[in-house]
Amino acid sequence: MSMGVFDLMAEHGHEQVAFCWQPDVGLKAIIAFHDTTMGPGLGGTRMRAYGSEEEALRDALRLSRGMTYKSAAADLDFGGAKCVIIGDPAKDKSPELFRALGRFVGGFGGRFYTGTDVGTYPEDFAQAARESGYFVGLPVEYGGSGDSSVPTAHGVHEGMKAAAQHLWGQPSLAGRTVAVQGVGKVGAKLARLLAADGTKLVLADLESGRARQLAAETGGTAVSAAEILEVECDIFSPCALGGVLNDETIPRLSCRAVVGSANNQLAEDRHGRMLMERGILYAPDYIVNAGGLIQVADELHPRGPNPERVIQRTRAIGETLTAIFRLAEALGIPTSEAADRIVAERLEKTFRLKRVRLGRGG
Repeated sequence: MSMGVFDLMAEHGHEQVAFCWQPDVGLKAIIAFHDTTMGPGLGGTRMRAYGSEEEALRDALRLSRGMTYKSAAADLDFGGAKCVIIGDPAKDKSPELFRALGRFVGGFGGRFYTGTDVGTYPEDFAQAARESGYFVGLPVEYGGSGDSSVPTAHGVHEGMKAAAQHLWGQPSLAGRTVAVQGVGKVGAKLARLLAADGTKLVLADLESGRARQLAAETGGTAVSAAEILEVECDIFSPCALGGVLNDETIPRLSCRAVVGSANNQLAEDRHGRMLMERGILYAPDYIVNAGGLIQVADELHPRGPNPERVIQRTRAIGETLTAIFRLAEALGIPTSEAADRIVAERLEKTFRLKRVRLGRGG
């Protein structure tokens, strides 16, 4: 590796990294804990054919940090953690692989809760849950809350309405043009919500047939994955993998706002300022895409899950964004920095609060 594991952990203050290996079932996984000030680590499990172990580790570290910020911003009592499985989800999955993962996760004794992410589905974790009870977002028939991409899409929708209100003085998206990059689990649901608003849609996906099919369904236009970045639109919505906002892509954007579900959209923190300097309003990803996390966290609520509570918290994403937009404008800083300030303040307050030790019954 170009940097040692501890150097990589020190870069953003990670607490712990665990490597999980069971070769007879093909399991190679990394679990990263960023910050558990707010509570146990909560974050999905991603499965990808990573190019190297270092790439997988960096992804786990980056994603777990995002979960810390996402949980804190949504005022959830959970910290940031993430699991990545090294493997091709189209070829390397098996019930035994996920059962092995279930045993490793169970070994943390409640320090880590996980569920679906890119490359994994609720049914995968029905197998993992046979080995331990620390899995969320399971299918309803297995006692879970179901598809977490539904509230994620609704949260992004709320974020777009908040951006519209800030830019154009009203939350309506009717007649606006939205370019959606990636129409998988979340992007497709988001496109359908926007179509119902009367929004003009431009859609792209690496699986071009999927974009064409959804465009036919919603009355949108399908373009290639290469073209979507340069489409003239009101809102660009990255709903695929992270790092899409970088030195090469930001100058090519022809939009007024970026509001999408992908994690870690900024390749580097400095790209938030680059967007601001171009006059593009950025809705920080970990604020906008928190709907799924809100749903699975609610499964673990001390008084039991409550769908109405999930709806209320997801709707509040728009209110949180409005506060971030106003703070950024008042201080003349990028919206990404304004969001980070709010999160840092919340973590500090919680850290001070937890100096008071609870009794054994707490």
